[in-house]
Amino acid sequence: MKNFKNDIVKIYQTERGMLVLMIINFLLAAGLFIYSILNMNPDVSVVRVGYGDIDGYRDGSWIDILAFPVLAVIFGILHNLLAVKIFHKRSGGMAKFFLLLTSALILGAILVFARILGEG
Repeated sequence: MKNFKNDIVKIYQTERGMLVLMIINFLLAAGLFIYSILNMNPDVSVVRVGYGDIDGYRDGSWIDILAFPVLAVIFGILHNLLAVKIFHKRSGGMAKFFLLLTSALILGAILVFARILGEG
């Protein structure tokens, strides 16, 4: 825990770009979490939960949509912690790349979720 606190202080002092990416990553994940929670509709028995190239949209239970808030928590919290660990073990450049990749994945998840909601 002591190393984690020292790493956060070092990131704040030397790697401001990484700190900004961590904040952006957290805010995008929070947006995905809020968007997915607000758009869940437990009153409907069957909702669109996925898309496949061959069979088109797949129907399922609204509980299957809980994967999106769980994904948001994983991206928002655990990926920031992993970025700090990568910063500690490797370098700031690799941690920045990891955070950029995570932000792209979050934006992709928002796009997929919005597309599934639009077809429902």
